[in-house]
Amino acid sequence: MKRTLKLLSTAVLLGSLLMIYSCSEEFLTKEPPGVASTSFLQSSEGVEALLIATYERMQGSGIFGGAMGTDWTYASGASDDAYKGTSSGDQTPFNNVERYEVLTNNQYMRERWRDCYDGVARANVALEMLWTTQKGATPITDATRAKQIEAELKFLRAWFHFQANKVFEKIPYILTQTELGDTKPEEVKNDSPGWTGIEADLQFALANLPVTHPRGEVGRPNKYAVEAVLAHCFMYEKKLSAAKPLLDDIIANGGYSLVSNFYDNYDCTHENNKESIFEYQCSVTGTSQSGMLIDGATWHQNGPASCGGWGFFQASECLFEAFQVTPDGLPVLDIAAREPLANDMGKGSGDVFVPTDHLLDLRVDWTIARRGIDFLGWGIHPGNAWIREQSNGGPYMCKKYMHKKEEQSLCTNGSGFNNPKNYRMYRLANILLWRAEIAVEDNQLDVAMGLVNQIRNRTKGSTPVMGLCTTYTLATGTPVVDYNKPAANYKTEPYPVGSPVFATQATARQAVQMETRLEFAMECHRFFDLRRWGLLGTVIPDYITRDKQFRSFMTGAVFSATKNDYWPIPQDQVDLQKGIITQDPAY
Repeated sequence: MKRTLKLLSTAVLLGSLLMIYSCSEEFLTKEPPGVASTSFLQSSEGVEALLIATYERMQGSGIFGGAMGTDWTYASGASDDAYKGTSSGDQTPFNNVERYEVLTNNQYMRERWRDCYDGVARANVALEMLWTTQKGATPITDATRAKQIEAELKFLRAWFHFQANKVFEKIPYILTQTELGDTKPEEVKNDSPGWTGIEADLQFALANLPVTHPRGEVGRPNKYAVEAVLAHCFMYEKKLSAAKPLLDDIIANGGYSLVSNFYDNYDCTHENNKESIFEYQCSVTGTSQSGMLIDGATWHQNGPASCGGWGFFQASECLFEAFQVTPDGLPVLDIAAREPLANDMGKGSGDVFVPTDHLLDLRVDWTIARRGIDFLGWGIHPGNAWIREQSNGGPYMCKKYMHKKEEQSLCTNGSGFNNPKNYRMYRLANILLWRAEIAVEDNQLDVAMGLVNQIRNRTKGSTPVMGLCTTYTLATGTPVVDYNKPAANYKTEPYPVGSPVFATQATARQAVQMETRLEFAMECHRFFDLRRWGLLGTVIPDYITRDKQFRSFMTGAVFSATKNDYWPIPQDQVDLQKGIITQDPAY
């Protein structure tokens, strides 16, 4: 599906289902201009087009609140992983998310609600058209393919509701009018998290999608992709016994394996690799793009690698310090035991700064852009000179969504603000670490350690960022760099046999959670993970206390685990559907 598509808008899709009136009787025989014809849609080609239009909504339309596939606002910016970044006065609704001060009129909430239910509406329109087509004169003759289309659409419908569920505690689960019967969609109440509907749609998809990708197109979910999403839902629901067989099936029978290099999961040249289970397929051309809405906004605004970026999404000091390791190459699980690491906060690029020589996990410099380290071939990062407003967003940026300099030719969309890098929504590393979580709760601590060590051994064998820079003032001139040496002091080792960390459930649980943070840092899971682990009430207040000593932005911020674990329903939706859509009582 990685190709340029002319996608029908929701208005066109719905318009095709409406009767168009005219003063002339010509409307009885002639299709109105600018509207997709019902006769076209009631065909294999038409239904497939509606399906593709539904996939397109996975991108979302709002860069911040509506960026459903990545969730960088709600899952990372609201956590201890990342700051909004950019300047203090830019995108003030994000400031409210970051400080846990969101009101019911916050525009990001409207974006998220709109984009989730736009996707649901597309899925439902396509389902109705599929069923109408199958009863009509030109049905899809391949019954297996017709069932697969229904399964793909129900997978997507579940996915859109899941994205709403992550942000809003209770949601309406909107089915087609055919499925609702006498109940109108606007009469469906938000009286549950939606799990019943999500599970039902995913179970249908699981029963009807093959182990291979439908139509041979890797952007469509196969059986294992459905299992991954369903298992993810079960992890949220704390139904670990239900998630376990799904994860075991993916591991044993899916044919997936970890790629040898950690960063192969993030560049443009190793997409849809052997570790990937489900990827959002992205592309750019001179006139259009289907990239994730996180990319250009999160790139540097200054420097040769800016590509028109806006300077959002900066890694936190808390995250950077989480990558330090012991002399044995193991994580420091207790945040209170971590050492402060040298940083260039408050320093100009012309000021002397010597980066830390503390032992670090190798993944740190494939995740975080920082001073004195090569930035994906664009040059040694000079620190402040490339940061939009250091006092607000700190001295770091994110690497995972930017492309390497050697891949710049692939970014042909206008100024290059968007790149064609796929977003890996689910990969084998997710599956292994969820399975490790379950093993800990089953008190199978050796099993959990073995799963974690698969991830750590991959990291140990990965190619590090190269280029040891020994120039400590970077405002002008060419820095001295030895590209035959690693850029920093890296050491990552597996937990040894008999490790005391995996001697108890409590410490083993910490180890799995820490590995999840390091492996998926800045990939927009952190806040949701903390919520399902029951750690929001301890981690976030501690983070606020630590971070306000690093930058002033969090001074006065207060987090409530009973209020700020979810976000408010947009008030305009509550007002439009009085007595149907009810506000979260916490707001």
